Amino acid sequence: MSYNKSIQAIFLSLKLIERSMKSNKKKTLVLALGGNALIKPGQKGTIYEQFSNTRDILEYLMFLFEDNFNIVITHGNGPQVGFELLRVEKTIDIVPETPLGVLVAVCQGGMGYMIEQCLQNKLHSHGVHRKVASVLTQVIVKRNDIHFSNPSKPIGRYYSKEEANKFKNTQNWFIKEVPNKGYRRVVPSPSPIEIVEKDTIKHLLKKNIIVIAAGGGGIPIYIESDGTYEGVDAVVDKDLATSVLAKDIGAQILIILTDVNQVCLDFNSEKPIPLAKLSIKEAERYLNQGQFPEGSMGPKIIAAINFIKNGGEKVIITSGKYIKEALQGNAGTSILN
Repeated sequence: MSYNKSIQAIFLSLKLIERSMKSNKKKTLVLALGGNALIKPGQKGTIYEQFSNTRDILEYLMFLFEDNFNIVITHGNGPQVGFELLRVEKTIDIVPETPLGVLVAVCQGGMGYMIEQCLQNKLHSHGVHRKVASVLTQVIVKRNDIHFSNPSKPIGRYYSKEEANKFKNTQNWFIKEVPNKGYRRVVPSPSPIEIVEKDTIKHLLKKNIIVIAAGGGGIPIYIESDGTYEGVDAVVDKDLATSVLAKDIGAQILIILTDVNQVCLDFNSEKPIPLAKLSIKEAERYLNQGQFPEGSMGPKIIAAINFIKNGGEKVIITSGKYIKEALQGNAGTSILN
């Protein structure tokens, strides 16, 4: 064999090895748990119940952690941050008030600890040797986001008219009436732009570490004119923040866990129509028709659309117990380009 042919053969072998490595590269999967998934209907939401529920849902997901994927877990915090707000409310005359942005961080740390420990124990019992890390995650929003001048995200408990007026006057809270239910505090919910800790998360994933991040939609911050960060009293939608995180770390798959097996048309009718697959165009059409309400499936569909449009391969929306079948295309709703 001539010298040139030998060089060509070596070059071809290297290219084949490179292709093989690329083809065998693990995909990155972002898994979104709802805050309500950790508190079942009818429960008080004690920490013991939440730990038990976390262990239950992780059992359904264990096959994902057996070194098949790089994984980031996100989670909601709706009930949990409501508990924190109630604690603030009940002690407002005794201790200094904790701002909402800090309460989001408090929930992120506490829930991250809970999910991390439960997952570490599950991995140990299943003989899976992977590390887990929780990352306190800040999410950048625009300082002049329109939602700051028009708070609309309900948070916390319902109040009587007298209570609502008290907090409106003494704490400058925005309060809105909910027909037939009472009054409720509303806060800004700005659109997420970027995850501050995205490079840290990517570094951990390269080390095969399972990461828990962006809990409760992330801790909302904006960038000052001098480039420094400043926290803000707001909440970011957990599904939209998860979509931004998935984009920022280059994930291929986004799984949004909810309390139903599939996305449905006419969900509240007598005969809802389950959807096994959705294209982006179909999802946008149904969204514009009002099939996916803002306080329910709407943010999940918007998150799916944004993720796919920003380079993601696939979104699955389903419940925890159907996740294995959903990944095989036999359950859940798959959203593709």
